[in-house]
Amino acid sequence: MPTDLWTLPEAAAFLRLSPRALYALAREGRVPAALLGGKWLFPEEALRRWLLAQAEAAAPVRPPILAGSHDPLLEWAVRQSGCGLALRAGGSLDGLDALGAGQAVAAALHVRDPDSGAWNEPAVRSALPGAPLVGLVWAWREQGLILPAGNPLGLTMVRDLARPGLRVVGRQPRAGSHVLLLHLLSEAGLRLDQVGFLPQPALAEDEVAAAVAEGRADAGFGVRAEASLRGLAFVPLARERFDLVLHRRDAFEPAVQRLLAFARGGDFAARAARMGGYEVGATGTVAFNL
Repeated sequence: MPTDLWTLPEAAAFLRLSPRALYALAREGRVPAALLGGKWLFPEEALRRWLLAQAEAAAPVRPPILAGSHDPLLEWAVRQSGCGLALRAGGSLDGLDALGAGQAVAAALHVRDPDSGAWNEPAVRSALPGAPLVGLVWAWREQGLILPAGNPLGLTMVRDLARPGLRVVGRQPRAGSHVLLLHLLSEAGLRLDQVGFLPQPALAEDEVAAAVAEGRADAGFGVRAEASLRGLAFVPLARERFDLVLHRRDAFEPAVQRLLAFARGGDFAARAARMGGYEVGATGTVAFNL
């Protein structure tokens, strides 16, 4: 018998089915098989291809959406790379929700664990326990106080945000920047209600800088890149890791691979340097594998 043909028991053992179950599939024409001389025979290569096709058909197809936190360098790279991903900025934790619900192929996040100080992995484990996910480093970023040019009020530390009468633009509660600011305020012995936040939070990094640049706020908390873009003052307070989190299988999707390939190029590194506040030497490397 040719070595590329399996008998019913051999094929059943390969598929981890009972011979009776495989016999029924063969009779119904649902697996590649041939009845010769009263015996069912299964071409090995065809059966392997059939099994792979079944696995691929069963795998969920997630839409080409990158949900989660807003980052100006990421926004630029998605546009310039032509990768085809659509951005849905709504905050780090909302991005994890979208990923878990199958509404996005990846989530962008920067969430510091208050107990361990680790970035992102504890939040992912908590939100999506047991999921086969990988975290890829996008960049390290500087977060701090975004202030009017020249820093006329002389703000130098997070404690200064509690000055009476100061108008501070905040972020939505599920944003990574909000989580980090809460941590910094707590370390300084301050409560959130001691800060004079504007009634409406900013929903993205650029909205924080815009509020300060337009005079609607005296201070905000965000990334250096947005302050530099508008000629605003910046006081660094933290260095954070910004990751892209996705299912391991989706890391090899063409759109994701195209974005990562672009991020390995010289144009990307030059743009990050011009924006300021970024370290991109580790971009695309694996931060954690669950």
